[in-house]
Amino acid sequence: MSGEGLVSAAAAPEEQAFEAGLRPKNLDEFVGQRKVREQLSIMLEGARGRGRPPDHVLLSGPPGLGKTSLAMIIAEELGVPLRMTSGPAIERAGDLVAILTALTPGEVLFLDEIHRIARPAEELLYAAMEDFRVDVVLGKGPGATAIPLDLAPFTLVGATTRSGLLTGPLRDRFGFTGHMDFYDAAELALVLTRSARLLGVQLTEGGAVEVAGRSRGTPRIANRLLRRVRDYAEVRADGVVSREVARAALRIYDVDALGLDRLDRAVLDALVRRFGGGPVGLSTLAVSVGEEADTVEDVSEPFLLRAGLLIRTARGRVATPAAFTHLGLEPQSDQLGRSQAPAALFGEDPPAS
Repeated sequence: MSGEGLVSAAAAPEEQAFEAGLRPKNLDEFVGQRKVREQLSIMLEGARGRGRPPDHVLLSGPPGLGKTSLAMIIAEELGVPLRMTSGPAIERAGDLVAILTALTPGEVLFLDEIHRIARPAEELLYAAMEDFRVDVVLGKGPGATAIPLDLAPFTLVGATTRSGLLTGPLRDRFGFTGHMDFYDAAELALVLTRSARLLGVQLTEGGAVEVAGRSRGTPRIANRLLRRVRDYAEVRADGVVSREVARAALRIYDVDALGLDRLDRAVLDALVRRFGGGPVGLSTLAVSVGEEADTVEDVSEPFLLRAGLLIRTARGRVATPAAFTHLGLEPQSDQLGRSQAPAALFGEDPPAS
């Protein structure tokens, strides 16, 4: 995996087996998302007491924060099977009917990227979620006949990274909605400590803090960086992931102290050094770093915005004073925005003022 892929929140196909071994098995093992975890615990305990499936659950938030893990935990806590599919895989209403009619009583159906489900299937899902019933239409035209089919009571767990794309009728049919937030460094350090224990990695407290600070608030990225740092520690050090070893390893992989990779820094460098901090249009900025505009907008910009290094304006992209500081330059007095982003690169201390 390339350096840029290291800090991508999307899951690579080859990571599925690795992630499966690190997923928490119950709510007590799940780190972070305190409010969502507590609310789910109360709802699941109530459902167990009543002996009925809980309300349908919608989990929203950026990728890599644990939505799939929570779906698995819900099924585990209820002691029922879990069936997994995704919105893009359901292209026709018949695909959804086949899945729904095969569900056993109380089963949990996990539908990832639910906002991408086909519209005919979504409309069929309304009655399935409310009344546990689907209408199968046989024939076409005036002679078509609708045959109602009863479904076993089930719990739908929907996950989405784009909650704004969900239609109102679908969103309203979920009894519980949980929004997943980015993790802070302390929570990620706990995630890394647990993962290191499962992987048999010797990880010091300083090493955990160092990797956590470069993980963009995302457990998936933290675990990915841990694997690369482990490799470095085993090949070029004594096998122990200390703060110094983590810094040296991540310097090789072009992940700096703030979690920026090569493309992120190229975007900032072009914006600051070539265009004086902006404003500059997206297409011009993309050409200057040799990437497609969609790549810059979808891959680099979200984190640069969240880190307070870049601002979108009507006239184009503008670098904040924190972006100048992060690149070791003197901020320009007329730049927009303020940020508390760290000034250090690769774990080095910021220059004295």
